[in-house]
Amino acid sequence: MTQIFKGNLNRRTAMTTLAGFAAALMLAGCSSDETAVVAANIDGPPEKPTLKLGFIKLTDMAPLAIALEKGFFVEEGLNVTLEPQANWKVLLDGVIGGTLDAAHMLAGQPIAATIGYGTQANLIAPLSLDLNGNAITLSNRVWNMIKDALPQANGRPVHPISAEYLRPVVESFAAQGKPFNMGMVFPVSTHNYELRYWLAAGGLNPGYYTPGDVAGTTGAEVTLSVTPPPQMPATLEAGTIEGYCVGEPWNQQAVAMGIGVPVITDNEIWHDNPEKVLGFREDFAVRYPATTVAILRAVIKAQQWLDADSGANRQEAVEILSRPNYVGADAAVIAASMTGQFTFEAGDTRPAEGFNIFFDKFAGYPYFSDAVWFLTQMRRWGQVAEDHADAWYFETAANVYRPDLYLAAANKLVEAGTIPAEAVPETDGFRAPTSAFIDGMSYDGHKPNDYIAGFAIGLKGGQSVSASGVSGA
Repeated sequence: MTQIFKGNLNRRTAMTTLAGFAAALMLAGCSSDETAVVAANIDGPPEKPTLKLGFIKLTDMAPLAIALEKGFFVEEGLNVTLEPQANWKVLLDGVIGGTLDAAHMLAGQPIAATIGYGTQANLIAPLSLDLNGNAITLSNRVWNMIKDALPQANGRPVHPISAEYLRPVVESFAAQGKPFNMGMVFPVSTHNYELRYWLAAGGLNPGYYTPGDVAGTTGAEVTLSVTPPPQMPATLEAGTIEGYCVGEPWNQQAVAMGIGVPVITDNEIWHDNPEKVLGFREDFAVRYPATTVAILRAVIKAQQWLDADSGANRQEAVEILSRPNYVGADAAVIAASMTGQFTFEAGDTRPAEGFNIFFDKFAGYPYFSDAVWFLTQMRRWGQVAEDHADAWYFETAANVYRPDLYLAAANKLVEAGTIPAEAVPETDGFRAPTSAFIDGMSYDGHKPNDYIAGFAIGLKGGQSVSASGVSGA
């Protein structure tokens, strides 16, 4: 499935899209005759027009809400119900079990399921929902312990703030015999990897996963635990955790409640990082190809609407998301991060035009290199227990991330004049190498093992981890 996908709509593009889809069907066990029939029907009427899609109450579910509220699903012949889920595990089980047809999903979930980490299921991600959108918040107690040591400019802390300033706090807790606990939303979430990345870049070990330690606390200086996103502020207020990494609006909710201070956004940890995906069971796309591509077309339209005219529609989006059936937070709290600004604490609101990106910068395209990055972090922290050759990373990424399906949808929209041709990238599926990380590390998706080897904290080639710690070369 490793192909070069061209963004320009022409016969070659169309044939490449169908060929890639056909290859995926063959991998799924379909006969050549079945493959030909399904590929031929990719642009037909939806085979399953009535659908239920799941989501978690976060700002970045916006493309689904907008696709419903602005009529984009209906335009594609779809009757869609959106259903909030209690947590990421319930959502994942719903997609795997078939009670949900697709869902707003953590990027790591379809990857982890496909490789059998936590649970085994063949899931795919044919569309990325957004870039950025998360932050790390500390309790007022911890913020007051570090703020005087931070560099200042014009009376405000200089950003990005390094986790190295937590070192004295963590050591103080340890001296009192207390763990320093922080929260994240799921073991294979972007939030887990971003929080771990930030801590490790500041010299703090967030611990490793082992078969006997599914919490990932082996060797940890800072322990991380799972809390559903909407419950993060209450868990912080209760003192169970001293900080967390979560998507909006739950960092801004801590500011509004006066219980915590966001100290860094994920855009400052990794500039323009990928976030959520639209996840499906692979056999859903095989059985209902026209439905799958119709869903993608509707969501791409919604993504374009969200970023149109430099965010002119964002205030309307805020009002929609504030409704109880969607995110259900106060509109002012959602707007505090979604309308081109980000509030770190009272009196410290800064421009943040790119905090939520849904369509611009090819946000919707499912890059193989994004999937490879998540796999490198799984290996770094022990969720992938053994070394693998670079080819394994590429093959796994291509089995889960499906630009062929994305292009089948996007190129149809280009043909109709709905989105511009230049909104679809010309790419081999890999982003250009980048060093836009808080630690200055360079990431080239073509060289995953070289990337893993460069980290000061994390498993290296030949290393494994057990309850007794890291061993090996």
